[in-house]
Amino acid sequence: MSLFAIMMVSIGAFAGGLVNGLAGFGTGLFALGWWLAAMPVNDAVSLVIIMSIFSGVQGLFIVRFSMNAPDLGRFLVPALLGIGVGFAVLDWVNVLFLKMIVATLLVLFGLYFTIWRHIPKLRRRHLLGDISTGFVGGALGAVAGLSGALPTMWCALHDWPKSRQRAIIQPFNLLIHIIVAALMIRQNRMSADILWLALLAIPTSIIGTQVGLLAFRKLPEPIFHQTLIWLIFLSGIALVLREMAAIVFQA
Repeated sequence: MSLFAIMMVSIGAFAGGLVNGLAGFGTGLFALGWWLAAMPVNDAVSLVIIMSIFSGVQGLFIVRFSMNAPDLGRFLVPALLGIGVGFAVLDWVNVLFLKMIVATLLVLFGLYFTIWRHIPKLRRRHLLGDISTGFVGGALGAVAGLSGALPTMWCALHDWPKSRQRAIIQPFNLLIHIIVAALMIRQNRMSADILWLALLAIPTSIIGTQVGLLAFRKLPEPIFHQTLIWLIFLSGIALVLREMAAIVFQA
């Protein structure tokens, strides 16, 4: 492997780990652009799944006492059905179009809440909203690897402390990625070389994740919520740029 490829893998692993450690999502959105410059698409996607699990386990440790089974179940149970539906319709879905829709939603959401900082937050639970968000998140995870986008936006709408938001987003994403990884292995979509790439990515991923977790612990609630909104906005920008670059390089 060339020095350039090693640098791209390491930088991507740090960026993805940092964002996942801070917000509980976003490994693929912030790492995949770097990794696609150094490896085939299938290997890059497989590495995203593996490192998302690796970062997710670290993040899960700090919210283990904040997790509430009924609270989380409202998202996870419908997500399992969503994963099944996502894989069932995978061959009929225009993934690029779907990713652009999600990217647009991320950008608009981030801009809206950045401009209107004093918008009242939701104070009541909405069962239908939780179920719908979980279902769509599971389906997006299966189809496009974007399981965390909508749940993160939905949680950000609520007047919840950061620990409660994280206690939903982190295990939600972790379980989706574990299931998707298992299905990819079953379908022989992961090459043997991915293990070497994962070993190369682990050191900087650990550093990035731990820096992100430290920031999560130290940031005051108001600053954390603003940081999360900005990460949602930047996630949308990163997704748009990534898909545009893919179109250009394939042309």
